Amino acid sequence: MKFVKYLLFAVPAVIAVGCKQHQKDASSDVPKRTVFFDKTGMDTTAKPGDNFFLYASGTWMKKTQIPPSETGWGSFYTLGDDNEKNLHSILEDAAKQDNAKGSPGQKVADLYTSGMDTVAIEKLGYEPVKPLLAKINAVKNYKDLLYLAADGYKDGSGFLLGFYVSSDDRISTQNIAHFDQAGLNLPNRDYYFNTDSATVKIRAEYLKYITKLFTLTGTDAATASKKAAAILQLETQIAKSHLTPTELRDPVRNYNKFTVTDLQKQVLDIDLKELFSHLGLKADTVLVGQPAYLKALDSLLKTQPIEVWKDKLTFTALDNASTYLSKSFRAANFDFNGRILNGQKQPRDRWKTITDNVDGGLGELLGQLYVEKYFTPDAKSRMLALVNNLIAVYKDRIEKLDWMSAETKKHALEKLAAFTKKIGYPDKWKKYDDVEISKDAYYSNMQSIYKHDYKEMMDKIGKPVDKTRWGMTPPTVNAYYNPSFNEIVFPAGILQFPFFDKDADDAVNYGAIGAVIGHEMTHGFDDQGRQYDKDGNLKDWWTKEDAAKFKSKAQVMIDQYNQFTVLNNLHVNGSLTQGENLADIGGLAIAYQAFKNTPEGKSDKKIDGFTPDQRFFLSYAQVWRVKSRDETMRMRISLDPHSPEMYRVNGPLSNMPAFYNAFGIKPGDKMYRDEKDRVKVW
Repeated sequence: MKFVKYLLFAVPAVIAVGCKQHQKDASSDVPKRTVFFDKTGMDTTAKPGDNFFLYASGTWMKKTQIPPSETGWGSFYTLGDDNEKNLHSILEDAAKQDNAKGSPGQKVADLYTSGMDTVAIEKLGYEPVKPLLAKINAVKNYKDLLYLAADGYKDGSGFLLGFYVSSDDRISTQNIAHFDQAGLNLPNRDYYFNTDSATVKIRAEYLKYITKLFTLTGTDAATASKKAAAILQLETQIAKSHLTPTELRDPVRNYNKFTVTDLQKQVLDIDLKELFSHLGLKADTVLVGQPAYLKALDSLLKTQPIEVWKDKLTFTALDNASTYLSKSFRAANFDFNGRILNGQKQPRDRWKTITDNVDGGLGELLGQLYVEKYFTPDAKSRMLALVNNLIAVYKDRIEKLDWMSAETKKHALEKLAAFTKKIGYPDKWKKYDDVEISKDAYYSNMQSIYKHDYKEMMDKIGKPVDKTRWGMTPPTVNAYYNPSFNEIVFPAGILQFPFFDKDADDAVNYGAIGAVIGHEMTHGFDDQGRQYDKDGNLKDWWTKEDAAKFKSKAQVMIDQYNQFTVLNNLHVNGSLTQGENLADIGGLAIAYQAFKNTPEGKSDKKIDGFTPDQRFFLSYAQVWRVKSRDETMRMRISLDPHSPEMYRVNGPLSNMPAFYNAFGIKPGDKMYRDEKDRVKVW
């Protein structure tokens, strides 16, 4: 789904904060913090100018062990862990109450209870998914197969079509049906073609996983193995039509509007009228992100054996359902998706998984409960003040740009002034009135949520876009920019130490949450965001000369990041990560200038032996201290638009003159760049 465009962090985490009417409850038991960055985690034997990431967090990196059930560990993870405990407490308390049927408490408590009832889940085995498997088995031809895949979208089991309803990129006030590439079960197309030993191993393990799911449903091992090989071969054919993650970053290339009549000419053997009927879609025009995929699907449906297609749909159905089924299915899923793809040593505790699922499925119901308990009343107003401070600085910086024409500046300033600021939690909560939740039917409960979400999505057709909606639940430790809404969004979860603390000095807050704010603002003007206007429409508002200058400056940064490596021989993809890198570099520069406008920023008084500027940069660096498993890092390099955390620190700092001054960086230091080679866009 398109709703959330540009995240601050690739791995969502959650942390509860709370609501204004309960200020006393939210803060009375919280001791006042007196230490705001971790001196003991620093490695002062490292030279700041050689590797500031290690200087700021080297000792922490050496001492920290990633918990066996996690893909990594660091600031985002620890906040998420704390938040899960708070949400878990809320759910446990709600489960003990006599909740009125249909109330938020009843729905979240019963969903949680049903997920924790492993005895009932174990008794069912894979019974909940058998009706879908029977439908797949009854398919006689490729048209029936495609229609069945379309029907599945109504209860969360849809596949092959990449279908959703969202705003039209060029007319952001209108909803439209979108069709994107789909059909792969590995993370992206590269996993089907790369020949390095790690990827070859993943494909071998993927075959074992497919085989395992078939044997769990009674297929003999030899037959299951043959089915797995055929499925992998089919998905490899599908993958040939997929764009790469870097190619998917181009909003113009991925915007292709068709009348249904014209699209039918592109896919002669897919009856669009019948397909749309199964989707419940009435539309004269649609958006197709990647037309080559639909053409390939049209061809492959005819040329690949129907039994192979049925096996693929059977496997996909089992894979999608496996985390809601009995232990043997959950274990098979973890062995591949957790252990092989991400390097986890053991599954996460059951209560954590179910708590996350409640937040994901009924997030704004759960949100209503936790904001009443944890959110301090001044956090929203203080955050708004910080946002406005940074917007004022951004305005000043745009006005003073020496490479941009007055014409383009005018449009940039209009866009900046039009930013919608969402902080904490929605003003209007989402409703779940038609969601039926019981204590003893976990799989059915999740289907009820999927059906609700689908109905809600389809109801948007023909109606104006509701730009009050949020793309994250309030507890989430993350932030995002949505270009179609031209909005910057900061859920309650990130308004928490180490990102934000009301008792911290300005250097710490501006280095942490200030850089986060600047990061999301800069997404409005990165390589993708700059192509959307103040109203959220995909529309070119740049002069040709200014666009060329922007691309030239961005290329310097791309070339820089292409040189960064992880795991000895894996290079960061500077093109894939350019939007996030631009946001990191620009966001930090804006946060620093805003900090320098504060009384502390104008002083030279040391705290804990560090100047205000040094504390600013140390705060920024320690926010990004994360230790990741090799398997997770390998996958991130392939598909994540964010650079690894070390380079989210060292990359921006190596381009920032104020950092050079704060730590005396000189020629010969490994992070030193000649002034002419430093990136400065915003």
